[in-house]
Amino acid sequence: MKQINIFIELTRLNKPIGFMLLFWPCAWGLTIAYYYAGEINLYLKYLLLFFLGSVLMRSAGCVFNDIVDKNLDKKVARTKRRPIASGKISVLGAFIYIIILCLIALLILLQFNLLTVMLGLGSMVLAFSYPFMKRITYWPQLFLGLTFNWGIIMGWTSITNTISIEPVILYFSAILWTLGYDTIYGVQDLEDDEIIGIKSTSIKFKNNIKVFVTTCYSLCVLCILILFFMMQINKYFLLLSVLFIVPLIYQIMIFKLNKPNACLFAFKLNNLTGIFIFVFLLSFSFA
Repeated sequence: MKQINIFIELTRLNKPIGFMLLFWPCAWGLTIAYYYAGEINLYLKYLLLFFLGSVLMRSAGCVFNDIVDKNLDKKVARTKRRPIASGKISVLGAFIYIIILCLIALLILLQFNLLTVMLGLGSMVLAFSYPFMKRITYWPQLFLGLTFNWGIIMGWTSITNTISIEPVILYFSAILWTLGYDTIYGVQDLEDDEIIGIKSTSIKFKNNIKVFVTTCYSLCVLCILILFFMMQINKYFLLLSVLFIVPLIYQIMIFKLNKPNACLFAFKLNNLTGIFIFVFLLSFSFA
């Protein structure tokens, strides 16, 4: 039981917000592909496969991140009790978990067409480079956006077997979304990160952080609306965009530099944003 608890803590399976934020973009890409292809059985099958893949890869990513950050985690109040930083599990033991998780994820990836398999393998470079970005740039959140939302492109290609402008626009939108919500998330560790030399957009824009997050979220919504009009959807479906715009506005209102709990709550609201964007895309794709 102790080892199971350590594994759950190590992979953050007890914090599903992480793998859900990885899954929603996959679901978005699949849904706009379904709008054009209309293959319901394939769509439902791939939703399940992408969900499982999201859980596995997010888990592997968390373990690798903790290996890379083990010395830094010891210096940050929020992370010093993580399994590797606190010595509950060895680095070797953690690497074994990564290998197992990635092998299972590979078996899932091989269920898709060759283009999607190649894109999936390519994304591994992004996934395992991300933990190093906070050491070299103030824009690790941008790199996370590139990584976390790659599933939009893969979801699209898994059904269409081609690249098109629609998923690219949605991908840009999701990158801006991630840039906003991970900046909010980073506020929790702002003071500790400044002391130990970690870089982030939370630190870079701390004097105008609400302006920065508002800009990211506004451009995110703009990209989604551009996609909506490009796909020539019935304008009445546009009313449903209120569902995902309101949570974004609410986040901007409630998060504050000196209130870590409010930042964490605002960050977690993005699961609702992901669901509501999914519902928005689903509404006209199945109409």
